[in-house]
Amino acid sequence: MPTDFSFEELVREHQAMVFRTLLRLIGSREHLDDLAQDVFLRLYRALPSFRGEALVTTYLYRITVNVAQDEWKRRRRDSAMVSISDETSAWEDRLEHPGRNAEELIEEREFAAMVDTQLQRLSQVERAVLVLYHQEERSYEQIAAALGLPIGTVRTHLHRGRKKLREGIQAGQATARPAEEGRVAWALK
Repeated sequence: MPTDFSFEELVREHQAMVFRTLLRLIGSREHLDDLAQDVFLRLYRALPSFRGEALVTTYLYRITVNVAQDEWKRRRRDSAMVSISDETSAWEDRLEHPGRNAEELIEEREFAAMVDTQLQRLSQVERAVLVLYHQEERSYEQIAAALGLPIGTVRTHLHRGRKKLREGIQAGQATARPAEEGRVAWALK
């Protein structure tokens, strides 16, 4: 195990990335703390065998995606039991800056919810590639290493995922208010 860092430093340095990535991959804050804890527990257990052939962040992304995949499988098994009280954030997080227009905030949240809904409809690998590339700003090489895929396959999943996401958002916008048309952000790139 490399000795130029401590596990506590790793956690502090990468906890925001782990939470952010898990939230984007899972699409819900439910069990997010437990999932992040599982990521770091797996990292802690794996560090003695870490050979340093890849960056620790690449290793951590792979673990994060694995934990998300395990959660997807668990949710599929437990799909008969659905919670109707998924609280998305604490009350402090709901207070917005007074200078923002309420209508714009609502539109932004509706659009973000539409993107999140469409992300959840993608395959696990397409979702993981899109999140790592667009939201975590990882290179093809980093994504390929984290997911254990060839670079060409990463590009294919990115292309297909974008196309499906774009089509899903456009279909959702067709039924939405006319003011929202044309707002498809990075999903249409």
